[in-house]
Amino acid sequence: MKELINRLHGDKVIWAFVALLALFSFMPVFSASSNLAYMRHGSGNALTYLLKHAIHIFIGFIIIYQVHKIPYHYFRGISRIALPIVWILLVYTLVKGTVIDGANASRWIQIPFIGISFQTSTLAAIVLYVFVARYLSKTREAAPDFKLSFIELWIPVLITIGLIFPANFSTAALIFAMVIMLAFIGKYPLRYIGLILGVGLVSGLFFILIAKKFPDAFPNRVDTWISRIDNFTSDKAGEDDYQIEKAKIAIATGGIYGLGPGKSIQKNFLPQSSSDFIFAIIVEEYGLFGALVILGLYMLLLFRFIVAAHKSNSLFGKLVVVGLGFPIVFQALINMAVAVELLPVTGQTLPLISSGGSSVWMTCIAIGIILSVTKKEEEIALELEEKQKREEALKRLIDKQLQEDEEEIDQVDENQEKVNQMKSSIKNKIKEEDFSIEENPMLAIKGMRKRQ
Repeated sequence: MKELINRLHGDKVIWAFVALLALFSFMPVFSASSNLAYMRHGSGNALTYLLKHAIHIFIGFIIIYQVHKIPYHYFRGISRIALPIVWILLVYTLVKGTVIDGANASRWIQIPFIGISFQTSTLAAIVLYVFVARYLSKTREAAPDFKLSFIELWIPVLITIGLIFPANFSTAALIFAMVIMLAFIGKYPLRYIGLILGVGLVSGLFFILIAKKFPDAFPNRVDTWISRIDNFTSDKAGEDDYQIEKAKIAIATGGIYGLGPGKSIQKNFLPQSSSDFIFAIIVEEYGLFGALVILGLYMLLLFRFIVAAHKSNSLFGKLVVVGLGFPIVFQALINMAVAVELLPVTGQTLPLISSGGSSVWMTCIAIGIILSVTKKEEEIALELEEKQKREEALKRLIDKQLQEDEEEIDQVDENQEKVNQMKSSIKNKIKEEDFSIEENPMLAIKGMRKRQ
């Protein structure tokens, strides 16, 4: 286990929070899936759904591990290549989109030969966020020209959102809000942001008016989310009211400590209980305490994303972390707000907890890219630490050599002092001794001269 953990690079706290949310998801998914098992198979045995969810989570963590090994600056070029491919997939989804479990809006496409349903808007969001981060992180000496930036940045953004908007209003609105936030953080001029907001709102309202005036122009797509907004803003009864009613009953039944794991009653009546409305099941089984724990984990994850963005040394890294991390938490908050009827039904899942394949995997791709950013900063920190260690070792070697040189100089000075002392002693001795001519005539003569 220790060796496995050592292979995981990047922010270990993000790894831990993601793992906690994924592990917790098994209990509510297993409990909420019993209703699906009973309706489809008549047995009520949700083990198949639990195993399916476990496979999705396992593949998701493989995706995180593989993606976080890719240097994050590679995603600059990948986003430019992937964006046109995403547009093709979105157009195909609008034309050939399928219906999953009776859910309308044609958000999914069926992957051939695999049989897995794939929601293209989630992939489009990831690619678009990285694309916007790439553009905003360009080094400029002056503020960008609005006409040029509108062509290079906002036309791709509007095309992507426009292809998502008819089938998935909530996702399109979330993407637009996140792009505006990225533009603000990326120091895009505020007056231009105001213009884009105006263009986006006017375009959205115009599309809604056209859709209401000509309902047959967008059959089986726009009417779903328009009816949801109408039901939310009016007292008109509808299918969504039934879902919200059962969700609120589940929340009220849970109380503070909940009924206990697997003891939910409303899971037998609440549609999409293992995906869109899983938060209501969590509150019913684990109470307000469990709900606050889940909310706290998402808030801590948001805080860690902010820390990771702050630590990043490049503007592109900061924008990537914000653009990919914040939507995960905001999506979770939207899911919770729908369960308590603060927002109309949106179809947004609870990231890393709700059952589903493509939604889990797309979240894992986003987390993998974020961890790639933090891994790069970790590598830079290790390089700086190693450089500092090398400098300290070199300094110690230099100090040691200087100390040895000083000792040698001191030794030379000491020897020279001894030589000088010997010379002085000899001179003094010569002065003091009385030399006779018989013993040494030369010294006697020198002595006589010195005495004179």
